[in-house]
Amino acid sequence: MSASLKKGLRWAVLGTAVAVSLSLAACTASTVKTTPTSGASGGGGGGRTYAIVDAATAGDTFWDVVKTGAEKAASIYGDKVTYQSDPDVQKQSQFIESAIAQKVDGLIVALNNTSGLSSALKDATAAGIPIVTINSGAEDSASVGAIAHVGQTEYIAGQAAGKRFADAGAKYAICVIHEVGNIGLEDRCDGFTNTFGGKVDRIQVDISNIADAGNTIKSALISNPSIDAVITLNANLGVAATQSVAEAGSEAKVATFDLSTDALKAVQSGKLLFAIDQQQYLQGYLPVVLLELYITNGNTLGGGLPVLTGPGFVTKDNAASVLKFAENGTR
Repeated sequence: MSASLKKGLRWAVLGTAVAVSLSLAACTASTVKTTPTSGASGGGGGGRTYAIVDAATAGDTFWDVVKTGAEKAASIYGDKVTYQSDPDVQKQSQFIESAIAQKVDGLIVALNNTSGLSSALKDATAAGIPIVTINSGAEDSASVGAIAHVGQTEYIAGQAAGKRFADAGAKYAICVIHEVGNIGLEDRCDGFTNTFGGKVDRIQVDISNIADAGNTIKSALISNPSIDAVITLNANLGVAATQSVAEAGSEAKVATFDLSTDALKAVQSGKLLFAIDQQQYLQGYLPVVLLELYITNGNTLGGGLPVLTGPGFVTKDNAASVLKFAENGTR
């Protein structure tokens, strides 16, 4: 995405961010889970099936919370959700095509790789299946026919992270990318670089091997003692990076995107400078609501802009209160 487009989107979504914040006050790879629900609370739905497809790898607790949110919303409407995940974009496309063949009532898709998923999503649109994209791909959501996008604008979140590190006095950072081809992760590093003001190197790791990723971070710190900041784009990696810093004998500050119980405890203890909260529970919950409103009333939300769930920041000051929700599976 061009710098001018990013700048324009930044200003365009800020108003949406305020409005949504006021109104609001993952499974193993290649797995499938179906959650039937009773719909005891009513809500005008009943019997619909919504398919969730994302790029999660085994052990990624972020997506467990997304799934929990979707299941809760489905239970209110008397619907069910199916959940499939794999880091391979071709398999994600196959999951979407399979959902189309099964004539699901709606799709909820993490748009981490627009070019790899666009063909399958166009097939869904042609079949009359409404789509809500989540998490990554806010800028490309409309182009694949989605009725809305739920998540945070990653470039803006990255900018906020870069500014916080700059304010902390850091001069040389590494931005740790854990998934090749994920446009959202690249946008995070782009935004971070935009406001950090110092030197930023990007290093690539494999999210499916946290121990190896930690060693890669440690090696970077040992080989270049000038590095005084580490920003990770995944909570599990954030926790691993704190250990890497300790083992390298480095004094680099570490922060991460996204939350987990362990990451929040690391923030609470001061090992992580902060964690960026994009409220992934809402990224599961809200799409079910949006699909229900669209199907039953023809309503849409966002006006072509993303429905923002972040970024929020968890620091040592508020970590304890957020941790209570994380332990209940909602943050």
